[in-house]
Amino acid sequence: MASTKEYLDYILDLLRDVDDITYKRMMGEYILYQDDVIFGGIYDNRFLVKKTKSILDLDLQEEIPYDGAKPMLLIDSDSSEIVKDIITKVVCDLK
Repeated sequence: MASTKEYLDYILDLLRDVDDITYKRMMGEYILYQDDVIFGGIYDNRFLVKKTKSILDLDLQEEIPYDGAKPMLLIDSDSSEIVKDIITKVVCDLK
C-alpha cells in the first residue's frame, strides 16, 4: 500500500519546527531528509525513523518499513515538540 499525500502533509506539519526538512517520493513512499541527511520516511502511512543510539531508550515500537529492510522506529506522537526532539537526536547521530 502506498502512502498518501495527505499523511505526508500531516507529518510535514508535525515537522514544521524542524529546519531544512525535505522529502522525495520513491516507489509510492516518502523518504525524509533534514539538512540532506536521510533520517526516516513514510511507509504505508507510518512515520518511521532510523534506529540510532540517542533514541533507543525511548519507548518506540520497532517496525519493518518494507520486506528486506532494516527495522526502524515508529513515531506515534501528535506533539511537534516531541517529534522535533526525536528528529534532532537522530540526525545528530547520523552526521
